[in-house]
Amino acid sequence: MNRYLFSLLSCGLLAWTTSARVGSQAPASPGRITLLVVNARIWTGDTQTPWAEALGISGEEIVAVGSNADVRRLSTTAEIVDAGGRLVVPGFIDSHVHFLEGGTRLASVQLRDASSRDEFVKRIKEFAATVPAGTWITGGDWDHSLWGGELPTREWIDAVTPNHPIWINRLDGHMALANSAALKTAGGIRATDKIAGGEIVLLPNGEPSGLFKDNAMALVDKAVPAMSNEMRDRALTAAMNYVAAQGVTTVHDMETWTSLETVARARKANTLLTRVYSVVPLNDWERLRDEVAQNRYGGTDGRGDDWLRIGGLKGFVDGSLGSHTAAFNQPFNDSPKDSGLLVHTPDDLYRWISGADRIGLQVMVHAIGDRANGLLLDIYERVIRENGTRDRRFRIEHAQHLASADIPRFARLGVIASMQPYHAIDDGRWAEKYIGDRIKTTYAFRSLLDAGARLAFGSDWFVAPPTPLEGIYAAATRRTLDDRNPSGWVPEQKILVEEALRAYTAGGAFASFTEKRKGVLSAGRLADLVILDRNILEIPAAEIRNARVVMTITGGRKVFERDKRNGQL
Repeated sequence: MNRYLFSLLSCGLLAWTTSARVGSQAPASPGRITLLVVNARIWTGDTQTPWAEALGISGEEIVAVGSNADVRRLSTTAEIVDAGGRLVVPGFIDSHVHFLEGGTRLASVQLRDASSRDEFVKRIKEFAATVPAGTWITGGDWDHSLWGGELPTREWIDAVTPNHPIWINRLDGHMALANSAALKTAGGIRATDKIAGGEIVLLPNGEPSGLFKDNAMALVDKAVPAMSNEMRDRALTAAMNYVAAQGVTTVHDMETWTSLETVARARKANTLLTRVYSVVPLNDWERLRDEVAQNRYGGTDGRGDDWLRIGGLKGFVDGSLGSHTAAFNQPFNDSPKDSGLLVHTPDDLYRWISGADRIGLQVMVHAIGDRANGLLLDIYERVIRENGTRDRRFRIEHAQHLASADIPRFARLGVIASMQPYHAIDDGRWAEKYIGDRIKTTYAFRSLLDAGARLAFGSDWFVAPPTPLEGIYAAATRRTLDDRNPSGWVPEQKILVEEALRAYTAGGAFASFTEKRKGVLSAGRLADLVILDRNILEIPAAEIRNARVVMTITGGRKVFERDKRNGQL
């Protein structure tokens, strides 16, 4: 069919094409065709030739995209995946996860949907009974808004956890609860301690309640035993299998050096199922500079290959809205004396960002409140002016609550808005109570796109589920999780399904300098793709939340398959 993209191979029927690539891998030579995906409705992501019927894969790369007849002629021996007319899209790129944390939480106490104080306590009690005395119980991801907004204290759980240190975080990761056993183990914590960029929440009697916010959480974190390498490897495997079932083929991992080391072990063992852009703490930029120079992770540029990439740094300006630690220009509506906090000083942020940028590392910084976003844009603008023009691709992680005047600055400065649509339909249940009319530019997807900004979408897993289909649904409908906003929460910020899909594919690739390898289905790019059970570009946006991943293929290999009947999916 004339409208389909088709790439010709050198065998006489077609000619091979190879795009530029990253990492240490040499350009592929024409080889044996290993997999054909046929009878599909392929959204290629290529704006020039957006649709096709079939594609051919050799090893890890796509070698042809076109019609069923032409692609079938490539090989009579390759494995065939008959998509049965289903939609095929590029593999989803989750541009913001905490990968090992997410994998670890799959095996921990589940508190995300605990909707009452009694249910919260009951689940902790029951989980504690399943692990040996003395075992630290972490994770949890509780949400106090589900039971009316009362914050938990150690007094809630001490009686049911006398033999287990408890250190469970709120779902946003910016506040956590310790029981008395954990406080005793941590030791040396005084109610009078003042923590820059954090807070020890007190009981009415002036004693620590067990709640710690942002930087104060380090007082308890230091007492939590380190995981063994074996447990980290298990957490990574659990995380990879989980995201594969959601159609995610690449993650940008906002973690630690330990996470990078864990992924590197799997890369060396050739057991990675998910491609990882491993991002380390911003204040360690000099260490990352040295790691790149020493070429520990391979690649022609010292930044790894198609499976594991380094070169990114992640920092923080402020905390979160739900914890009242996001930095705003004006106080919270429900707390008139409180306008949030800065996790790091502007001087420190400038020094780290400028140093990292000067040597060509990519900087991405968490900013939630309007003050935090404006401050970070100011720093980025100063660094661009001082360090000169180049393709640096600064990112703001979350970019949640923006002053109207700051929205055009994203495009003008070339700053990528790395956003998580699921947060909009979650926070939309309660955000107006905290910030009132400021919600008009909260998760401002439409305004940012209209201003010419680039979007890269992700989940922030473990904070939210790593489910791109739910993220696309959220961006296109903005219907909150409680279904109380059927027309959308702040509906003027809705975007088109195709725009959201592009932010989960090409947007994520651009945000990691890998757009020549990922985000589009074309010859020479990596064979990372997803088959869906319905065409999300044609059904009503409200039905997308019911869509399911049928198959995920990463590097030409099936890493998830839901079902198979009579040779068809």
